[in-house]
Amino acid sequence: MTEKALLMDRIAMERAIVRIAHEIVERNKGVADLALIGIQRRGVPLAQRIADRIGSIEGHRPQTGYLDITFYRDDLSMLAEHPVVNGTSIAFPMNGMRIVLVDDVLYTGRTARAAIDALFDMGRPSGIQLAVLIDRGHRELPIRADYTGKNVPTSSSELVHVSVEEIDGEDGVHLFERGDGHAASE
Repeated sequence: MTEKALLMDRIAMERAIVRIAHEIVERNKGVADLALIGIQRRGVPLAQRIADRIGSIEGHRPQTGYLDITFYRDDLSMLAEHPVVNGTSIAFPMNGMRIVLVDDVLYTGRTARAAIDALFDMGRPSGIQLAVLIDRGHRELPIRADYTGKNVPTSSSELVHVSVEEIDGEDGVHLFERGDGHAASE
């Protein structure tokens, strides 16, 4: 893979997170009965950061959790013979809660669909919203983000990679060109 561009640096990522936090508070009229759930892996630290920002805005931080959707994916057999499971932790009852799913990149919509399926197996939230740092288009399912850090039109031969300090040691969003001509996955 060849890097084509730096789409967001640390400062641009922080600005997007602050904007998303404000939009969530405005749309939900505060944080009562609101929780953020990060989709494993990079959605988890993004959800924590957004929750921290909401806490500084509202004086009350919403509850957070994290969700592994590995066994809910419709392409599980294509991932690996022994897929890596990162775990799920939702330490609050979801029934009646407004849930904001948080992910790094929205592409085909299949990850978001799997996350919604997983949530409904654990409870009955009153509503589910989706926040993503990057929306790169190419949807295969009728799913859209409610909150988007940045829209980045891409070709199917490109790959968007989000780096977060907590996992990768740095913050940034990079655009790569795949050399093998295969479509990048979500």
